[in-house]
Amino acid sequence: MQILPAIDIKDGQAVRLFKGDFSQKTVVNPDVMEQAKIFKAAGIAFIHVVDLDGALDGRATNRDLIAEIKSATGLGIEVGGGIRTLDQIADYLAVGIDRVIIGSMAVKAPDFVQAAIERFGADRIVVGIDAKNGMVATEGWLETSNVDFITLAKKMESMGVELFVYTDVDRDGTLTGPNFAHYQQLVAALSTAKVIASGGIAQLSDLEKLQEIGVAGTIVGKAYYNGNISLEELQQFGGGHA
Repeated sequence: MQILPAIDIKDGQAVRLFKGDFSQKTVVNPDVMEQAKIFKAAGIAFIHVVDLDGALDGRATNRDLIAEIKSATGLGIEVGGGIRTLDQIADYLAVGIDRVIIGSMAVKAPDFVQAAIERFGADRIVVGIDAKNGMVATEGWLETSNVDFITLAKKMESMGVELFVYTDVDRDGTLTGPNFAHYQQLVAALSTAKVIASGGIAQLSDLEKLQEIGVAGTIVGKAYYNGNISLEELQQFGGGHA
């Protein structure tokens, strides 16, 4: 199982939110580049970057900073937040970003996902599914749809999606443990696509349980920034696999 430390960018700083609430923001490192270099120095191979400003703006607000992280560190990077057009995806891939996450658009315009996979390949496109009480949330988690997470995942898999990031919004940033039941359901429902877990990771045993469930990767944010799980533990667990 791959471990992907998270850098969430808001106003040019690395932050953590509580349950996706922009009013409950904690700055974990005012220097985003420094944080990326800390991960690089620790032997981490791949990071998960979220453009929180972009998620609100509906555009790639922090694109230049994210491109700079890639060129300065050479880390594997997947990026989400505000991805609304194929041109944005093309631009991110052109500056070396490895994977681009489509979130809200997967619910609102499934054809967009299809077009992205056809143009860029399924290995470059990740569908991010964020849910509240099992129902898919959109627009930076500010709105909730009438689609449940399993239905959306199966529909996307039938279009050729090979990788999902699934987040239970109510667990994100809470350190209360992941929604293991949802990951079990999702892994069981998919035939070929893989799942990256996100949200609620609190301790090393959470990672062990997610590995047993069979997720392909886990994003770790607050548990690292709070000191619950050390960089060394992340690296030993699977942070070094590209």
